[in-house]
Amino acid sequence: MDALTRSNSARARNDAARGSLVCALLGLALPVAAFAAARQLARFTLVEATAATCGSALLGLLALWLARRARRNQARTLGRAGGRGTARMGRLLGVLALCIGCAAGVALAVYGLLRYFP
Repeated sequence: MDALTRSNSARARNDAARGSLVCALLGLALPVAAFAAARQLARFTLVEATAATCGSALLGLLALWLARRARRNQARTLGRAGGRGTARMGRLLGVLALCIGCAAGVALAVYGLLRYFP
């Protein structure tokens, strides 16, 4: 038997776990990039950087969804798909990105209310 059979083939990849980690890291890098751009570029204000930071919440939610999908893939394949630690880290960093995005949204809402009601 020259060809690999399904039982002894190479370990299956869990792409959802990797995607979760990538989305979470992008969600954490977004505020840093936005505020660095606001500091370096004259036409980009801190309010716009804070609005851009709200995108971290969306990336955090996507990371959480992908981490859940990765855990299901791993359970479905009885652990052969791997990615358990990657999915866990993606979930942890995704929660952090979600919290940062929500905090930026609250800050932007408070700023808008203070500007609207002087």
